[in-house]
Parts: sequence; C-alpha cells; structure tokens
Amino acid sequence: MSLARRGRSITLLGFVTSGAIGIISSTQTWFTVERTDAGAEILVPGASALVLLAPLSLAVLALGAALSIAGRALRVVFAVLAAAAALFLGWSTLQLLVTDPLAAVGPTVTEATGLAGDTAVDAVVASITPSMWPGLALAGWVVLLAAAVFALSTWRRWKAGGRRYRTADDAPAHGDGPVDAIDSWDDLSRGTDPTR
Repeated sequence: MSLARRGRSITLLGFVTSGAIGIISSTQTWFTVERTDAGAEILVPGASALVLLAPLSLAVLALGAALSIAGRALRVVFAVLAAAAALFLGWSTLQLLVTDPLAAVGPTVTEATGLAGDTAVDAVVASITPSMWPGLALAGWVVLLAAAVFALSTWRRWKAGGRRYRTADDAPAHGDGPVDAIDSWDDLSRGTDPTR
C-alpha cells in the first residue's frame, strides 16, 4: 500500500502526536525564573507562558478525531485549520524562545510576588532559564504542519471512510418481500411507518 493510500492514518498520527505533546507540555515547566531578592525560584508552566497552548492542543486532538470520520470536503477544511494552528503555535513558541520571555513569565511572577507592572517584574527577575519543553512543543508544531501539508497533498487518494457513520437515508430500502423486525426498525429509522 502506497504512502498516499495510508494518508488518513499518517495524518491522524501526526495530529494526535502533536496535540498530545501540546497538552502534556502545557502542564510542564517551560521557564524557571531566578529572583533578585533571593526568594524561591518561580516555575512557569507552558499554559501560563503561552495561554492558548492547551485550548489549541485540544482543538488539534479534536481535529484528528474528526478527520478519522470526515468526508472528502471536510478533509481539506480540517487540514487547513490544523495548518493554521501549527503556524500560530509554532510562531508563538519560537518567539518565546528567541526573544526575552519576560512578558510570558510576567503574570506568573506577579502572582508569586504580588508585584505588578513591567518595571516591577523586571526588577525582581534576575534570569529566565527555558526548559526542554518549549523546544519539544515547537517540534510538535512542525510535525503538525507536516501532517497538515501531507493531508492537503494526498486527501483525494484516501480510502473512503465513515461508512458506519452514514445515515439511514443512505441505506438501500428493502424489497417487496416479507418484512421482518430488522426491516421494520430500519423503516422507522428512515422515518416511514412500517405498519402501513
């Protein structure tokens, strides 16, 4: 079986992997803040450093679940939404890694120290050390973007899926022969009265 024929499985694996990495990393320490006042260090979790990390990671997982039963038109929509989420989260995570993450740790520092305002927070922060989790999350967003691009390039060759989720209107009607209990239930599902 060719790679393109396994497109749905490969895409689903990419979505689930990146979404899981995002959810797990949202609960882990992204930055450790050393204080100038010799107070205890402040641990900043991913959900505090990047506020949309957990909700968008959950959305990616939901897109993966929906993609497993999606029809042809929705495949493209879900892939585009996943690519947009990957670009946004990737850019936001990269910004935290390459620029001064003082704005990202500010709310957590304010909560821990009671000091508000950029000047006060800057005065209490001696250093900010990133952990491995922002880099791991960034790798997850690269995987998500690759899975979305792969889905957009192969969705036409995917096997038809979701037969079990089709409505009763898609099912063929029974013939003119004798009607059993199963046929009666099927007729009721289609909205017709089998007693007539």
